[in-house]
Amino acid sequence: MAEYTLYCFAQSGNAYKPALFLELAGADWSPRFVDFFNGEARTPEYQAVNVMAEVPVLEHGAVRLSQSGVILDYLVETLGRFGWRDDAERREILRWILFDNHKFTSYIATYRFLLNFAPKPAAPEVLDFLKGRVRAAAKVLDSHLGGRDWVVGDGLTIADLSLAGYVFFDTEFGVDWNHEFPSIGAWVQRIKALPGWKHPYDLMPGHPLKKA
Repeated sequence: MAEYTLYCFAQSGNAYKPALFLELAGADWSPRFVDFFNGEARTPEYQAVNVMAEVPVLEHGAVRLSQSGVILDYLVETLGRFGWRDDAERREILRWILFDNHKFTSYIATYRFLLNFAPKPAAPEVLDFLKGRVRAAAKVLDSHLGGRDWVVGDGLTIADLSLAGYVFFDTEFGVDWNHEFPSIGAWVQRIKALPGWKHPYDLMPGHPLKKA
């Protein structure tokens, strides 16, 4: 049995964040597929694992954690990778994780879901609103990355891993990082060049989608 078990599915950018951490760190881990699109997360059995009915969930010995930011923080502690050098850097990492959860991942994930996975088409005005929010958040990150390689400090941290959760699904929500947000595009290429990097569809189970 692997040391770490991650409840995940291939289409989840939030699950990709810790999955990529574990893979890049060379951790002993295994994915546990959650059949999210066919309703597994809404079952009593799954909600006994996570009452929030969400992925990811990390199991490590007797520890069970949900929410990607919490899991990333825990993995820094247990694996000693992708963390901070001092308290000031830790706060800066936290600042960008909170920005990601509230402004970047949240809008991208919702917009992408409505475009690709929703059971019926969303209202055009809703899509236009979300598209604007995605680009506004991307503009903030693109500006921050101008002239720097990584979000915080001089190396990969969990701030990068959090913000990278959905960027590799770009063709599914119609953003060309290289042309529209070139600093993000260069950052994406740096992440892709890391030893052990894999696309979410190659790293986690469940792609392509299969209907029940």
